[in-house]
Amino acid sequence: MLSGFSLDIFLGRLLVIFLGIPIHEWAHCWVASLLGDETPGMEGRLTLNPFAHLDLMGTLMILMTGFGWGKAARVNPYGMRRVRNPRTGMALSALAGPMSNIIQAMILAIPIRLIMKGWLPFWGEMRMWEILLAAISVNIGLATFNLLPFPPLDGSRILAGIAPGPIANFLESLEPYAGMILMAILFILPQMGLDLVGSMIGPMQEFLVDALFLW
Repeated sequence: MLSGFSLDIFLGRLLVIFLGIPIHEWAHCWVASLLGDETPGMEGRLTLNPFAHLDLMGTLMILMTGFGWGKAARVNPYGMRRVRNPRTGMALSALAGPMSNIIQAMILAIPIRLIMKGWLPFWGEMRMWEILLAAISVNIGLATFNLLPFPPLDGSRILAGIAPGPIANFLESLEPYAGMILMAILFILPQMGLDLVGSMIGPMQEFLVDALFLW
């Protein structure tokens, strides 16, 4: 959606750092808390204060590349007493994060759509337009990346919540190796000509961006 780098893109990424990432992590915690888990509250994560959710390296990565992460929210599926199956609770909590980024992108797209339809005057020259597009792009990127079905990403926990037992068991057995798996997917496999992330995220991003601007 965007090429190059500018002050407007930088400001759009700042918007994601102070809204997109905190809301993503808070959403995980809020849903877990609704389902009965007391862990997020005990760890001070039921807040929208950005500094409770930001990871230093992940924040710098967003500023520099538009791709990054927040401080992982710890939840306890066995504390989610309002659902019968802990995997279901974990899946709902996991889904809340990416969905929050999609909802934020939808909200940020509203003024652009109103301008495109002629219902609002074109304002701010191109500056506000570019800031919003940058924030939308990063939010959609965060959502689609986190929906990939690899540990420790949210998509893995969502899949474990709806998949048959053997598949869910297999996914959960990979959790201790999640860091190595993510490293291989992001850095090692692309060097071997196998870009799983790019090939899976690209179509999802294109679909979501088209959906935002076609309604």
